[in-house]
Amino acid sequence: MEPLERYRPLIDDFEAFIAACERPLPSAVRVNTIKATPAQVERAFDDADIGYETADWAEGIYRLETSSPGTLWPSVHGWIHGQEEVSSLPAKVLDPQPGERVWDAAAAPGSKATQLSALMDDRGLVVANDNNLGRLSALRFNAERLGVTNMAVTNQDARNFSLKRFGEGGTDDRRVDAFDRALVDAPCSCEGTIRKNPDTFDEWSLGHVESVAGIQQGILRRAVQATRPGGRVVYSTCTFAPEENERVLDQVLDKEDCRIIEQDIPLEHASGVTEFEDEEFDPSVEKAARIYPHHNDTGGFFCATLEVGQ
Repeated sequence: MEPLERYRPLIDDFEAFIAACERPLPSAVRVNTIKATPAQVERAFDDADIGYETADWAEGIYRLETSSPGTLWPSVHGWIHGQEEVSSLPAKVLDPQPGERVWDAAAAPGSKATQLSALMDDRGLVVANDNNLGRLSALRFNAERLGVTNMAVTNQDARNFSLKRFGEGGTDDRRVDAFDRALVDAPCSCEGTIRKNPDTFDEWSLGHVESVAGIQQGILRRAVQATRPGGRVVYSTCTFAPEENERVLDQVLDKEDCRIIEQDIPLEHASGVTEFEDEEFDPSVEKAARIYPHHNDTGGFFCATLEVGQ
């Protein structure tokens, strides 16, 4: 837990934060509304004598009294999907609508991409991209199991994602306006997953934090470029590092035509930080949300919403 000490000045109750990080993470699932309703899933839990608790901030999210939700028959049949509770937040904040075109820039293994499809009633288009070809098999498996039909799967480096195949771009492939919304749940140092991955800090280094921040900035810039004027982009990570969160937002605000806007976060959270160590960030990063494990008994998370310039 030593790397977390650097965040002591940012966290309201650091001792409670560390204590939460040391506890195992509750097992959680979300209802896949393409195939089932929350009422149907609850009856299935009751019939199978599976203990569950409804999340008080979102319908269709449950904490289960089992450590293996993927072995349950509602999961096998695609009624539910095992997904860490706070991990379902970015798609809900993005709020995609049926019929829209949505890009998930780093989609594998597909939890958030398939959630986007469900929120869209499986209508419109979700372009689920990942640069790791090996992970795409899991994405395709999950999409098939959950009954998703509005998804196109691509294998590109999101920083240089080409949209010409979608009939956009012309001779200038930088500003293409191909999507109504985009989700950048960026690859990160994963500090917020310590509760389910106790070895997270075994190979942690500040150098890795700095290197992955450059990748995050490139992906987020491309997402802004690929989204139509007035469209929205949600940026999220499962890390606490301001270098990967507020600094990335600050740099993208400086280079792209976008602004951070207020977002509806139905979980207890802290605001984004405007300074850390010897750095200061754009004041608007305060509109981002920092979710710490001791706030809601979840993993750690960061989430911000950007609106693309008109």
